[in-house]
Amino acid sequence: MLTLISFLVTLGILIAVHEYGHYRVAVACGIKVLKFSIGFGKPIYTWRLKNKDTEFAIGMLPLGGYVKMLDEREAPVDPAERHLAFNTQPLASRAAVVAAGPLANLLLAVLLYSVVNWSGLQEPKAVLASPVAGSLAERAGLNGHEIVLQAAFEGEELETVRSFEDLRWRMTQGALDGRDLQLVLGNDVSPSTRIVVLPLSKIDTAEADAQLFRKIGILGPWTQPVIGEIMAGSAAQKAGLQAGDVVQRIGDRAIVDGQQLRETIRTSARSSAGNDGAVMPQAWQVLRAGQPVALSVTPQITQEGGVSVARIGAYVGAPPEFVTVRYGPLEGLWGGAVRTWEVSVLTLKMMGKMVIGEASLKNLSGPLTIADYAGKSVAMGWTSYLVFLALVSVSLGVLNLLPLPVLDGGHLMYYLWEWVTGRGVSDAWMDRLQRGGVAILLGMMCIALFNDLTRLVG
Repeated sequence: MLTLISFLVTLGILIAVHEYGHYRVAVACGIKVLKFSIGFGKPIYTWRLKNKDTEFAIGMLPLGGYVKMLDEREAPVDPAERHLAFNTQPLASRAAVVAAGPLANLLLAVLLYSVVNWSGLQEPKAVLASPVAGSLAERAGLNGHEIVLQAAFEGEELETVRSFEDLRWRMTQGALDGRDLQLVLGNDVSPSTRIVVLPLSKIDTAEADAQLFRKIGILGPWTQPVIGEIMAGSAAQKAGLQAGDVVQRIGDRAIVDGQQLRETIRTSARSSAGNDGAVMPQAWQVLRAGQPVALSVTPQITQEGGVSVARIGAYVGAPPEFVTVRYGPLEGLWGGAVRTWEVSVLTLKMMGKMVIGEASLKNLSGPLTIADYAGKSVAMGWTSYLVFLALVSVSLGVLNLLPLPVLDGGHLMYYLWEWVTGRGVSDAWMDRLQRGGVAILLGMMCIALFNDLTRLVG
């Protein structure tokens, strides 16, 4: 129920802001707006503001919205009101009305990111866990437990890394842009620092998902190797593990943090399998109430993306150390604008890579994924939800600016043609382009929905 409500609220906010952008600029340009609707289909509620000609409505199908303006191309217009019709307006006014919707979504993202910056967000401290064995991070010389103080791409000035999420964002940018990332590392023991360069330009970013960070080798912040909640009937319960046990050793391998512990368990499906393919019992040493305890643990094998991995059926690793990331008024607003710009550029680059085949179409997400993340973000707290809402708002704004005929960006392309040639697009070409745009959009929606179902089933 939380997921459904969160999804509907998310759609309602984003659609209302988008359509209000069209509506507000249309009114400012002297265009008569007949109807403002959030949702399609039969209205479930309508109203009018005092002394206003516009009918406001909420439709039964909350998957979009529209602003219906007076227009001679859609219905006869009283000659006395012809100057209020959309099609009679100057080119600049029509373009402004069309562009206002996507720009409203981008401005909403700036505001949401700014609010989060001002209020403060609890994020994991930028302390690195042990890198994935054989990964780029391990080859670069990272060992785990380093504190990332500053970071910069080649040719840019070093900037303070405020949290692990800040670092994750920089790694994502570097990997997708093919740029190496320089890290300034410190520790809690001495004031000395050292510099490590992550050669992110060497990473294949066809699928920018969790596997991207596995390739880099940095999956999460440092955590203590503690056993948390244990599932009934799991391998952990059968072995006698208890919540609060600190894992010190598995076999002859010393365990130093939660990430290393998770990777050791995960890969034991391959490293300690017997002749029959089953995982062999492992000798574990844990610290319980200050006393060492020896246990024999036999992980259970499961399939994950077509790969055999081992699980023990328990939460592994203590929560990471958190810091509060908060900005001042101007710094927070500027940070919101910068983040909106960065996410917009990254979204466009990702779309471009998918078009030319450098990125997988598996990266497209549809309504089921959005609904899932909406529910999860709400459960994590209102600041997490605002960040999620800002991200989706940017995506909606950028998507609508794409030069597809059925989208706002397509209409802007028509106006560009009109501005260059002095005449509008012919009705015949308009019909062809509209059909092509609908086909492309439906194809994208089908791929996104297929990806959603695949993720849910997987």
